[in-house]
Amino acid sequence: MSDLSILNYSSVILTGGSSGIGKSFISRINRDSPQTLICNLSRREPDVIVSNHRLRHLAVDLGRKDERRKATADALRLIREEAPAGPVLVINNAGFGHYGEFPGEGIDKQLEILEVNVAAVLDISAQCLPLLRNRGGTLLNVASITAFQPTPFIATYGATKAFLLQWGYSLNEELKNTGVNVLTVCPGSTRTAFHSTAGMKMGGAAPRFDQTSDQVVDEALIALFKRRKHIVTGWSNRIMTTVSRHIPLGLATRMSGRVLAHLRKTKRGDA
Repeated sequence: MSDLSILNYSSVILTGGSSGIGKSFISRINRDSPQTLICNLSRREPDVIVSNHRLRHLAVDLGRKDERRKATADALRLIREEAPAGPVLVINNAGFGHYGEFPGEGIDKQLEILEVNVAAVLDISAQCLPLLRNRGGTLLNVASITAFQPTPFIATYGATKAFLLQWGYSLNEELKNTGVNVLTVCPGSTRTAFHSTAGMKMGGAAPRFDQTSDQVVDEALIALFKRRKHIVTGWSNRIMTTVSRHIPLGLATRMSGRVLAHLRKTKRGDA
């Protein structure tokens, strides 16, 4: 399905495009808008063939402030030079979690989650906003359905995604009438490397409802076209988040804790 939303953007700055949802964003943008300049900020270069050499990879550890500020500045310079007019789309997609009781392997891992999932999003967005205010555009932040309820055993990760949802709505209000929109995308369980990296088994209470990265991107781009403030991808995820918002917080916490308690990887390394 083609979506006109991405045809309006002259350029894209994307984090975490080497795999999963980020890689699907690159493939989809290239397919439907091959003239769009894409600047990817991640450690590894995406294994994607992009038309007209319009993909620029900027190797960076997003957990390091100096590196991400330099990479973002380089991306903005490339956009000014190679796509000097037209709206800009910034996709803050990179993020990771860690499964286990807090603090797990140590507080440094938890602080790294905050650095990548929250600090990097704020840092990159702050650097990009002047250009977006000048030319118009969108900040698209990839959160999670964990934004809607407490998540024992992935507590820090879930809290970072709740932050992104609340922050996105607040920023949207601040930016109204500026030509800049903020969209928060909240996927559920998605077939990516996230679960393996976090030390979790793939799938939740109903793994048959897991989405692919391409499905998440399809729904995100429709929401982008409609200038939505947030989208929960997948009909089963929408039902689940709606229910969780209408039950007592303590009960929602216990329910999610029981589900998440069963997602630790087995010794066989189930993904």
